[in-house]
Amino acid sequence: MLKHTSLFLAYELRSTFKNPIWPLFGIVQPVLYLLMFAPLLANTGVGGGQAEALLVFAPGMLVMLALFSTLFVGFAMIADIRGGVLERLAVSPANRAAIILGRTVRDSLLLVAQAVVLLVLALAMGMRPNPIGVAVTLVLMAMTGVLASTLSYGMALALREENAMSQIMQFFILPLMLLTGVLLPISLAPAWMRAAAQVNPLYHAVEAARALFAGDFADPSIVIAFAVIGALAAVTVRWSIASIRRLAG
Repeated sequence: MLKHTSLFLAYELRSTFKNPIWPLFGIVQPVLYLLMFAPLLANTGVGGGQAEALLVFAPGMLVMLALFSTLFVGFAMIADIRGGVLERLAVSPANRAAIILGRTVRDSLLLVAQAVVLLVLALAMGMRPNPIGVAVTLVLMAMTGVLASTLSYGMALALREENAMSQIMQFFILPLMLLTGVLLPISLAPAWMRAAAQVNPLYHAVEAARALFAGDFADPSIVIAFAVIGALAAVTVRWSIASIRRLAG
């Protein structure tokens, strides 16, 4: 399986470099928010200056990046299904799991590369996070990318139609974003929003990233985030692999 996964990974990376529109699309919105919204927080209750505000805001942008960079990858898979490409791969001697894992590893690598670009921009704006915390956060972002991309592939294999998938995503993505606290901490929200955020796995990822950036490694949100994201990623990986095996009959 490892050999087949590496072969599919190399193929997917070549395809991405030939048409880099999705990676560019995924990073544009978080960069714009970082450039245009973060300075507005400098004199609010979030932080005493731009450097302090960025320690709160930049981790949220990383999670936003994970959403916009990896949650929409399933649309390309639907095109492959419609063109018969995926069915030919599924009935070939290739390992079925490798078809999904090759794409998923590609998505996570691109996400980490995009996250590094976003972090460099935040550093240029004055952010000074804990270096070890940043490294651990990138691992958490890679796990979040696995969760989002395999969820997207599972949906694509189940629905096989762009309009249905788009409507489902539009229904869920705004509540998910608002309940993560990516723009402002959920601690500023009313009690009912704070309670609702607890069932949002991305909220825990944001809280963990903020604790890691601040160097607060004893914060329980870090363990919670890795446990929740890791468990959900395992479920979505199994679901997407099982779905492509069903496609092969």
